[in-house]
Amino acid sequence: MKKLCCLILAVCISLQVFAAYNRLGIPDSSEIRKGLEEKWFTAPLSEVRANPPEIRANNNGEKFQIRLEESESTFNVFVSPRALIKVNVFSDKGMWTEEQELYPGDVAGSWVLIRDKRTGKPLRIRYYFVKNSEVYIQFTPQGKIALADLVIFGNYAARGVPTGMAFEKFYSASFEDVMTITETKLPWNYVLVDPQVYHSMKQMCAVIHEKLPSISYVEDAMYDENRELVHISTGKKFEIEKKSDKSEEKLLLSSAGFVKWIADGLVEPMSGGVLMRDPLIKETVSVKDNGRQGVLSQKYDLFFSLNWVRNLASAVVSVYSGKTYLFNQSGVDVTINPFASSITDKGVANTVTFVENSGHTVKVLNSLLYVLAATEPGTLYFGAIRGTDRTITPEIMAFNECAAFFPYFQDDGGFACTVFMNGREMTLENFCYYYADDFVYLTRVKSSEQFFPQ
Repeated sequence: MKKLCCLILAVCISLQVFAAYNRLGIPDSSEIRKGLEEKWFTAPLSEVRANPPEIRANNNGEKFQIRLEESESTFNVFVSPRALIKVNVFSDKGMWTEEQELYPGDVAGSWVLIRDKRTGKPLRIRYYFVKNSEVYIQFTPQGKIALADLVIFGNYAARGVPTGMAFEKFYSASFEDVMTITETKLPWNYVLVDPQVYHSMKQMCAVIHEKLPSISYVEDAMYDENRELVHISTGKKFEIEKKSDKSEEKLLLSSAGFVKWIADGLVEPMSGGVLMRDPLIKETVSVKDNGRQGVLSQKYDLFFSLNWVRNLASAVVSVYSGKTYLFNQSGVDVTINPFASSITDKGVANTVTFVENSGHTVKVLNSLLYVLAATEPGTLYFGAIRGTDRTITPEIMAFNECAAFFPYFQDDGGFACTVFMNGREMTLENFCYYYADDFVYLTRVKSSEQFFPQ
């Protein structure tokens, strides 16, 4: 009898936990919000201002803070879960670490109602549900129903999708309700991930990181199928001065030679050899001879790095599959257009994210790689950068540089992307800053734990 009572108690506790959480395991404030509408959500601003911040707990004991924050044109009511952070405290007696209790408005589990300051009308309700605060779902009123938006790093993966539900329902709707209501209406596959499937990506990044000190950037340099250092442009051997101290010798690689070195580390364990130069420089873009690009192409190699990453990724796919694929047969090109519009300083603007033979704008790269990491887990991307060559008069747009992108999700669900370029490592944020006005053309390659770059 005692065991039965314990079992019933355990079941009751588990049901309470489920009621307070959801399939994503984030804190849920729905039961708290059910009692806040009159006092916080629909009251005039003057009355909301009179409300002091409140701390309430859901049935699972998870604390939330209800508070008001104001901006120039809106006022926002937050219902935010507690977060504990460790901080270092310094005094004349020394330094020690203690935990502080915070209630951030943009962590997973936070809910916010945004209202117009002049009219008091509700503008939108926003739910935060993942580690990255730049990813959220929001609802806006239109007539008798609410419209749903899914935003990923400032770009709309879905915008203005009718929910069939009244806007007021979301004053008290749990996040589980939100997922159920929008299950077939929003591209949830863009944001729901399993952080445990990115081990090979992290391992490859660690191996490359360890090897970087042994690499030096040299223009036009690569190692061919005979492991000879050659010019990419001509295939002829590099004439370099041999160092007497072998321990100081480094790999000499150009931008393109560096991403080939990464590809070689994938194919050699399977094929026993590295990739040849000649197939990698084959043209993949046809232009009219009498057009501006055609005329320029007779003098400059406008599509060098685009040809390179297309052929390089196709070569890796060919080794993986045991069949020979040309670039237009291999499926390596990333041509998806997951975003229709973007949030800008002036509001919302339509976005053309992909242009044939140009790629994606770097401005959407963070959002794009987030979606790709979620929908194509374990895939890395070779990128060709279409920039402006200012060494030529007049200036021309050309594909000259290459990079490798490793997007993945960390164990806590946070998005990360390591970028390797020109023999060095950089953050995606820095890459996007340096190349903000350019395009990048991505080609996909499956990562592998059998990765041994020489």
